[in-house]
Amino acid sequence: MTLTSLGVPSIRTPTPDPADAPTAGPLLDTFGRAATDLRVSLTDRCNLRCTYCMPAEGLDWLPADDLLRPDELARLITIAVTRLGITNVRFTGGEPLVSRTLEGAIAVATALRPRPETSITTNGIGLARRAAGLKAAGLDRVNVSLDTVDADRFARITRRHRLGDVLEGLAAAHAVGLTPVKVNAVLDPESGLDDAVSLLRFCLDHGYQLRIIEQMPLDAGHRWRRDQTLDADRILDALRRHFDLQPDTAERGSAPAQLWRVDGGPGVVGVIASVSHAFCGACDRTRLTADGQVRSCLFSREETDLRLLMRRGADDDAVEAAWRAAMWAKPAGHGINDPGFVQPVRPMSAIGG
Repeated sequence: MTLTSLGVPSIRTPTPDPADAPTAGPLLDTFGRAATDLRVSLTDRCNLRCTYCMPAEGLDWLPADDLLRPDELARLITIAVTRLGITNVRFTGGEPLVSRTLEGAIAVATALRPRPETSITTNGIGLARRAAGLKAAGLDRVNVSLDTVDADRFARITRRHRLGDVLEGLAAAHAVGLTPVKVNAVLDPESGLDDAVSLLRFCLDHGYQLRIIEQMPLDAGHRWRRDQTLDADRILDALRRHFDLQPDTAERGSAPAQLWRVDGGPGVVGVIASVSHAFCGACDRTRLTADGQVRSCLFSREETDLRLLMRRGADDDAVEAAWRAAMWAKPAGHGINDPGFVQPVRPMSAIGG
């Protein structure tokens, strides 16, 4: 795949010099993209075992001492917002609801000025009992992962019988105003086209917004195969057999989802075609793992250790400079479609969605 097909406006040298990174202003890379969206993983642990993410027995979790302490996490979020121009902070996992630091981290972010928009990506387990507290902490909205509304299929995909808990969590989030409530679906290769139709009807009936995400090579077992996944074109073809879909005319900007108005609106469905129609040229994300590593891309094979830097006594200027240097070296795109693509060592649960 060429840089042009990724929408990248210019070509850089293969190895950007970190010394050339800007020392102030937006968090830029050498293609002129500014990162304004921070994804913060709070933990690599999860209470589901989705087949496309991790094995049934789980994974070797990060040692507790390797995780960012609450004060370290607060410091990095503050640097990101007040020095680097971050305007959106999304808390992820693993599963962020299993982290005891979630409400505190939200409160830290929403106390900053300028105040960033805050959200979480969650599987919804436990959301029903915590939705009100999350709203009180300042959370703006939620993305809930849900791949099917069929109980048997849900149990097969997640290896847990917890569909009822997820549905209760969605309803609770909507009731307390964590809106728009978005549903993220990664479709099963066998039942996914039927699930897409059922999910869209469910979301339209309840006032949620469905986002269907192409499965990406981020599984722990590195077994992802392109010919065993459903791409955006097949998904849209399946939906069009049941709904009238018209392209949404709003400016997409850096949003990963291409939106479609359903049956004339106001309902919409989004398709995130990360693999088949890469949108890397508009990427505005920077990522912080639960153990304090900055990643410039979901598929990065390199990380910058901010935790170690802080624990060795670095001041905020040094941490900011390291973060800027990491993002300055951001690649043109994820490279999934390149012949030499190599899947990152970390699975999705250890990176953060």
